[in-house]
Amino acid sequence: MDFPPYLATMPMHAITEIHGEPGLLERFRLEIAAFDEVARDRLTAALDLAAELHGDDRRVREPYLNHLLRVAIRMMHHYQVRDVDVIVAGLLHDAVEDHPDELAGVGAADPTAAALATLAARFGPRVARLVGAVTNPEYDPARDRNAQYREHVAASLDREPWARVIKVSDFTDNGVGVVYTIGPKVARSAAKYRPLVPVFRDLIGRPDTPLSAPVKRHIFAQLDLAEERFSAILDRPN
Repeated sequence: MDFPPYLATMPMHAITEIHGEPGLLERFRLEIAAFDEVARDRLTAALDLAAELHGDDRRVREPYLNHLLRVAIRMMHHYQVRDVDVIVAGLLHDAVEDHPDELAGVGAADPTAAALATLAARFGPRVARLVGAVTNPEYDPARDRNAQYREHVAASLDREPWARVIKVSDFTDNGVGVVYTIGPKVARSAAKYRPLVPVFRDLIGRPDTPLSAPVKRHIFAQLDLAEERFSAILDRPN
C-alpha cells in the first residue's frame, strides 16, 4: 500500500480514518526508525505480541491494535519518549488485563501475577512493573466501578511516574478520541473519563513526571480538549 509522504505529520485519528491499521503500522515504523537496531527489535517484538494477543479484539469500529499503536506513537512523537521500556509497556498496556490466560497459560492460580511474570521474562521486570501499574484490579461488585477505577488510577500512578506517561496517552486516545466512538458508549465513556481530567492535571504537573515543560503544556491542552468534548456530550440542555 502506498502512503503519502506526509504520513509522519498526520494526526493519528486521521491516519486511522483514511489508512486504517496499515497506515498506523507504517507510522509506527517511521517513528522507531530513530532508534538503534536493538531497540527496534524489542519494539517490534512487543508489537508482534500485542498483535497476537489482541488479534480478535475490536474497539467499536476498528481493530484493537489501532488503539495500542496510537498510544505508542503518541508517546514517541508528541511526548518525545525515547525510553524503550516505556514504549514496550505502552504497546502491551492492556495485555495482562485482557489476555492473562494467553500470556500465563490456562490454569494459573493467579493469572495476573503469572502473566506479569511472563512479560518480565520476555521484556524485563521494569516493563512488567509498568504494565502492572496500568492494569486494573478486580473490582468490588458492591461499589461503583467507575469510582474504583479512578481510585486505582490515582493510587497506582502516584508511585510510578513513567506509568503516568503511558496512562495519559491511553487516556488521551480514549478521552479526546471519544468523538470517534459511536452509540451508547459515547456517554458512558465521557462519564467514566471526565472525573479523571483533574487527576491527570495533578499527576502530569508533578516535578517527578519525566516529561519536558513543552510536552506537559501539550498534554494540558489535550486535557482541556477532552474536557470540552465531555462537556458537549454530558452537559447538553434537555
